[in-house]
Amino acid sequence: MPSNIKDRYGMTLSTSSPDAADRWQEGIDLLLSQSYGAEEKLQEAIDLDEGFAIAHGCLAFLHMTRARPDQARESVKRALELADGITDRERRHLEAVNLWAHGKGPDALSLVKEHLGESPRDAVLHRLAQRLYMLGCSGAGDPHFPPSLLAMMNGLAPHCGDDWAFLGQYAFAHHEMGILDKALSLAERSLEINPGNAVAAHSVTHSYFEYGDAATGGNFLGNWLEGFDARAHYHTHLSWHQALFELALGRYGEALQLYEDWIRPTAIAKNISGLSDSASFMWRMTIYGGESPPMPWDEVKEQAAPAATTPGAAFRDAHAALAFAASGDRELMDQMIDRLRTNAENGNIFAKEVILPLAQGIDAFAQEDYGTAVEYLEPVFPQLTRIGGSHAQREVFEDTVLESYLRAEQFDKAEAMLQERLGRRETPRDTFWLGRVMAGRGESTTAQANLNKAGAIWQEQGDAETPELANLRSLAGSLA
Repeated sequence: MPSNIKDRYGMTLSTSSPDAADRWQEGIDLLLSQSYGAEEKLQEAIDLDEGFAIAHGCLAFLHMTRARPDQARESVKRALELADGITDRERRHLEAVNLWAHGKGPDALSLVKEHLGESPRDAVLHRLAQRLYMLGCSGAGDPHFPPSLLAMMNGLAPHCGDDWAFLGQYAFAHHEMGILDKALSLAERSLEINPGNAVAAHSVTHSYFEYGDAATGGNFLGNWLEGFDARAHYHTHLSWHQALFELALGRYGEALQLYEDWIRPTAIAKNISGLSDSASFMWRMTIYGGESPPMPWDEVKEQAAPAATTPGAAFRDAHAALAFAASGDRELMDQMIDRLRTNAENGNIFAKEVILPLAQGIDAFAQEDYGTAVEYLEPVFPQLTRIGGSHAQREVFEDTVLESYLRAEQFDKAEAMLQERLGRRETPRDTFWLGRVMAGRGESTTAQANLNKAGAIWQEQGDAETPELANLRSLAGSLA
């Protein structure tokens, strides 16, 4: 199917319909910016040219990002049926998506890297590469993530120049390596070119999260979200980030309202792709305040239920463990642990060394067996990047390790962890936790200083009464 039609990256599109190509490009730009309407535009392109193979393939990619593997496999199957006469670039693109949709993450990543060596401006496969590095489809992400992602993006940079989609994703690779000033600069440049690029807004958000500047990050994101279509799938995740900023500032009321409006399973389509946001927010609320939040865990458990018996990515399983443990559903937790144990016994080293003990540690924590939780979680902590996700997403598991140390009265280990965190960025919560360490050791003066410092920030910026602030005041009062 010879064609002179090209996309905005200069790559040939195998369609004879300029209108279909225009709809495809609109859909791809919406996909790359995580904005609303990508699926509809891709379907319009297909309606204009049913034989437009790459449009079917990109729709399959979108289905996978929405946790719809059956629909993804159907779309990519149709794309491959239409592949006669398309370009080699389009064919490799489709083959990579096909491998991903059929659970062959490592093979897909190998093909993507080969493909980008020849077609470095294929922006959709930039996004696929990031997902495969982070999560894969074999149950674990790339063991060398995030350095491997940054190395790949560095290699692509000379070919992609000032493209807004590339810059936003390049920023992500930098902040996951702790290169925050560069990440922020790249993301802000992307937003200058395309102010609606949610990927860039996401990286600005991550940068401020890693700086420990919740006030600036929250102001930026809150203002940016006012102009972002709430129907976009990504709105939920960005609202989760905003809720974390509110929690960091001690604004429990605002955080809970964000959860109620945009994150809670009843507020969005009941799709397991939202599990990490709902489960990690609820778990944070539980361990920070020392009591269950006012929203029910059962609806989050229902969101997680497929993970009890169905194989999937480690990132999903880790968050499902939070939901099963906190909801007290012994049956679902035991089913998942049994599934993971069988995987480990059958030679799955990743299951044995990482995801099984992580689930067991979360289970022990929920049962208030903090010493056992430490025994399971401590060896996993240095390997947490292997479960995938961003550092901000994985921090809920770091917090669980830290809270296990504190509740098990293993104060030396807690202090070492806190000193490393506070050395990277100072937050009132870590300062409060350091006060708890010092109080546990009987170092009242140092403890009081840390409690006063954290309390002053929360009293100035946060709600007047929160469970966390009440716990701080109670501890401070006991030291007076």
